[in-house]
Amino acid sequence: MKKALIIACLLGALSVILGAFGAHSLKGKLDPNLLESFKTGVSYMFLHAIVILLINSIKLLDNKILKLSNSFFFIGILFFTGSILLIVMGVPAKLIWFVTPLGGLLLILGWLSLAYGVWRNKKSE
Repeated sequence: MKKALIIACLLGALSVILGAFGAHSLKGKLDPNLLESFKTGVSYMFLHAIVILLINSIKLLDNKILKLSNSFFFIGILFFTGSILLIVMGVPAKLIWFVTPLGGLLLILGWLSLAYGVWRNKKSE
């Protein structure tokens, strides 16, 4: 869990860095739709970094489900946010079109596995 908390903290810091970069360096240089996509990617990264912090700070999940949720969130962030940022930076969307929805699906699976773990845990009643 310590490793997950450290990664979540680093993702939080990266979210702030990318948010500042987008607000100060990309505004006016990117098409407004691309800038909005950039903001969406950064927002999802930040939100899910907070989720990772929370789920690793509470003792409602057994380690197996916690590891599963972490994996879904980590890979989902990488795929979802990473693909959006790559498209914004000029990688043709047609080359990586499948990565964004796959990342979104992994984020959803992270939430569902988290819910299942809390539901299954008797201590959370």
